[in-house]
Amino acid sequence: MSALLQTQGLGKTFRGLAANADIDFAIEPRSIHCVIGPNGAGKTTFLSMISGHLAPSSGRIFYNNADITRLATVARARSGIARKFQTPSVFHGLTTRTNIELAALRGSGSRGERRARIDEVLETIGLSAQAQRLAAHLSHGQRQWLEIGMLLAMQAKVLLLDEPAAGMTAGETAATGALLQKLVAERGLAIIVIEHNMDFIRDLDAEITVLHLGRVIANGRFDEIAADPRVADVYLGQQA
Repeated sequence: MSALLQTQGLGKTFRGLAANADIDFAIEPRSIHCVIGPNGAGKTTFLSMISGHLAPSSGRIFYNNADITRLATVARARSGIARKFQTPSVFHGLTTRTNIELAALRGSGSRGERRARIDEVLETIGLSAQAQRLAAHLSHGQRQWLEIGMLLAMQAKVLLLDEPAAGMTAGETAATGALLQKLVAERGLAIIVIEHNMDFIRDLDAEITVLHLGRVIANGRFDEIAADPRVADVYLGQQA
């Protein structure tokens, strides 16, 4: 299967300091790919180049076999690449449903089709019962799910998720992992996840890329990564 999104030799330099260098990365449709590494490894910089929030200093980005290296952020979002930042950015003074409705306006379809999509998204993220509740009154985990739902309402094909399990309870974390796996299995999405919670990463059972000082030092499944002495030295050993 060919990659849906990939990077070749991607790099970003700030005032002579390389935040990322020579990153080759690929994710296929219907899959999750996790990016881990210690603080300062360049994870968020990497995600920002994919989303278009930062322009690469070197290398190229391809999506659906098209070069999008210089494509504007808005154009990438319209093409299906949608990003969720670490802190949920929802409209706290609006209801859960209204948040989803506003996001759905950025997608295609008639009014009836958008209404059906909104109902489906609410069910998918487990917030149908909270539809008329203000987003400000949702739990932290529910606000995270709401923002993921907003990306779904926009008809995203690739989700870029920055620490989606941060600050969650154990139950919310497990539910978030199950939600991501459901989106892959039922909607065929590709999901790139940055996360520090190794239990969450292990349970996703996904491909993992490890960054250190802006470079890829390992790729593989969780057991392979956990057994890699380079990873233990720079990252996993710090989690004990």
